[in-house]
Amino acid sequence: MKRIGVIMHGITGRMGYNQHLVRSVVAIRAQGGVTLSTGEKVMLDPILVGRNGAKIEEIARRHGIERWTTDLDAALANPDDTLFFDAGTTQMRGSLLARAIRAGKDVYCEKPISDTMPEAIEVAELAARSGVKHGVVQDKLFLPGLRKLAMLKDSGFFGQILSVRGEFGYWVFEGDWQPAQRPSWNYRSKDGGGIILDMLCHWRYVLDNLFGEVQAVSCLGATHIPRRVDERGQSYEADADDAAYATFQLAGGVIAQINSSWAVRVRRDDLVTFQVDGTHGSAVAGLTKCWTQHRVNTPKPVWNPDQPQTIDFLNTWDEVPDNIAYDNGFKAQWELFIRHVAEDGPWPYGLMEGVKGVQLAELGLQSWRERRWLDVPAALAPVDGGVRALT
Repeated sequence: MKRIGVIMHGITGRMGYNQHLVRSVVAIRAQGGVTLSTGEKVMLDPILVGRNGAKIEEIARRHGIERWTTDLDAALANPDDTLFFDAGTTQMRGSLLARAIRAGKDVYCEKPISDTMPEAIEVAELAARSGVKHGVVQDKLFLPGLRKLAMLKDSGFFGQILSVRGEFGYWVFEGDWQPAQRPSWNYRSKDGGGIILDMLCHWRYVLDNLFGEVQAVSCLGATHIPRRVDERGQSYEADADDAAYATFQLAGGVIAQINSSWAVRVRRDDLVTFQVDGTHGSAVAGLTKCWTQHRVNTPKPVWNPDQPQTIDFLNTWDEVPDNIAYDNGFKAQWELFIRHVAEDGPWPYGLMEGVKGVQLAELGLQSWRERRWLDVPAALAPVDGGVRALT
């Protein structure tokens, strides 16, 4: 059995702990490792890194992990640990990735890979020049609901895709009479907060991979809740955007509209839903489920505001069955990346994909400021051991 030592930074946060540590790395260890194409197994040997030693030690003990430290430099200096993972704050990520790459480590990280384009490009170029394996989390592509959408597209179900409508979000409590479900830094600009930076990185890879490359964007942001209460019970100014209303033009003439909000109450099938309409059929997908309506069983409503609606529209859709057993999306991508590291398996989600996410987020913020449509420059491509600079 092969071993890969993994330096895990940022696992005390909600996403780093739940999805990456518990449901990915710990789960992979419990199943006996990652199986390679040869049948050989790769076992992950994590060392947990963080500033709060007591908290890191307690997490390590809880999950039977022997190694932890507060000394990141020492962890990066250990030649036996060859992979660095980061799920910490966005503002620290670029510099942490650069340190790990210079130490010769392969790197895997959450998105965004940085909060600025110059730093994102710099770290992607550094990884390309250094020859290390590198990857960024693109978890939405591994959700069962979106994998069903991909299957429908690949089968030709939609015919010509016309439009995509996305609704993401939920009500994040202000923190006064109920604790907020998200950390307070998400709502402070100086700490790298804002839903545009957070979510347009997601929508870039979802749209590019499933429906067509993003060619132009128009985005309106908003700060609907201007004051919130933090984890210590202190009121603070929430000056970062907590909602984004974006329209995208995609290759092939597809139009996409995606609303993202932490100030919306949910009356839909899931916390995120995508409706795809095509000439031959339509589909609506959430995190796990997906419903379809083909052209041959599409009802024929007639507009008549003077009569109660007689069609039960929800019952005119058919659910896509779970014929495939879908694993946790984060874990599935971890396993794909480990195969890439261990045997050079296929891997399309390098740091340049992360650069494209930051690019769209910055264009979305610029569009909001300038109140206009903006074209998205051509996709990045490898050039002379680096990446092509944006124009």
